[in-house]
Amino acid sequence: MMSRPTMTKWDRRFADATSPNEPAKVLKDNTHLLPPAGRALDLACGLGGNALLLAQHGMQVDAIDASAVALQKLAGFAHEQALAIHTLQLDVERDPLPPQRYDIIVCSHFLFRPLCSQISQRLQTDGLLFYQTFTRNKLTDRGPDSPAYLLQTNELLRLFAQLELVAYREDGRNGDLDRGYRDVACYIGKRVEQNTPTNSAI
Repeated sequence: MMSRPTMTKWDRRFADATSPNEPAKVLKDNTHLLPPAGRALDLACGLGGNALLLAQHGMQVDAIDASAVALQKLAGFAHEQALAIHTLQLDVERDPLPPQRYDIIVCSHFLFRPLCSQISQRLQTDGLLFYQTFTRNKLTDRGPDSPAYLLQTNELLRLFAQLELVAYREDGRNGDLDRGYRDVACYIGKRVEQNTPTNSAI
């Protein structure tokens, strides 16, 4: 008799979920920047709140996560909403991203710094990256505790310096702490075509 596959910590995290997670604030508040059609990637998608929102806006969506349980539940949520989302189980801390290029990439509540250059390379020219995750300067205990998975101040600006900045927000501990983007940094960047220098004389 074959033994059942061992559930990973991520599978256990999603095992009791009955609904998708909320889309990332950086995406939900900026849907006006989405193209009317195109290809999108929800990276480390979890229960797929971002993927579902992108599909609702007419995008062709790939959703990647390490958890088979999360992807199975996302497929069910997509079916209930008559949305087509392609799911792919992949451990992006070990395996390279698929070679496809995307008009939109969304990554929320996940940080693996060595992956950032790959993310930028998977954008089409004029493609947009929406990125949101927790900072070391967070006010609450939401998110991870280890500094390895928490952003330093303005770190997303450095990690994606090769992209053109569209929007950035990191409210930190300034002003009215009951309002704004607390606990997280939110970034939108665009891949622009690099001008190729020529040797022609003027």
